[in-house]
Amino acid sequence: MLSLAELESHIRNIPDFPIEGVIFKDITTLLTHPGALSDTVEHLEEACKRFEYDAVAAIESRGFVFGSVMAAKQHLPLVLIRKPGKLPGDTVSEEYSLEYGTNTVEMHKNSLPAGSRVLIVDDLIATGGSAMAAASLLRRDGCAVAGAAFVVDLSFLGGGNKLKKNGISYVKLRLRLRNEVTYEAR
Repeated sequence: MLSLAELESHIRNIPDFPIEGVIFKDITTLLTHPGALSDTVEHLEEACKRFEYDAVAAIESRGFVFGSVMAAKQHLPLVLIRKPGKLPGDTVSEEYSLEYGTNTVEMHKNSLPAGSRVLIVDDLIATGGSAMAAASLLRRDGCAVAGAAFVVDLSFLGGGNKLKKNGISYVKLRLRLRNEVTYEAR
């Protein structure tokens, strides 16, 4: 299995995308490396053992990559948190702020049985806006948020702190000195 340091080396920085001043963390280069997707998911699953969940909610679009594999491997339902106008049925929506503007996400109403404990999965947490919006949608639909999992945490943007202040525990993949694998829970 690839170490977290090896996985991290496959994530490239794209300056000034999607707007000037933003450094975009591009995981597509991670996904094109043989075995990296599977190994990243294994690391995420290990980190998520602290959560009790019976469904996964994946945030569009890169969260779909990791969330769908996690749900499939564990034989769990997968809820898609999508951009507006992408879901054909009745939906609920939530607007949120991000580091360079605002956006809206939505999900199908009654996606899961009431009381389901859902793990939110995305590739990256920045300001926490999309994760908080996903949590709001799930709660409005009668579900509980069991926790959240991310491959990358841009901690300087404060998203993790926003989750903690709102009672949502989360994990992110992280490195220690000497490249020992650890999973940081917040």
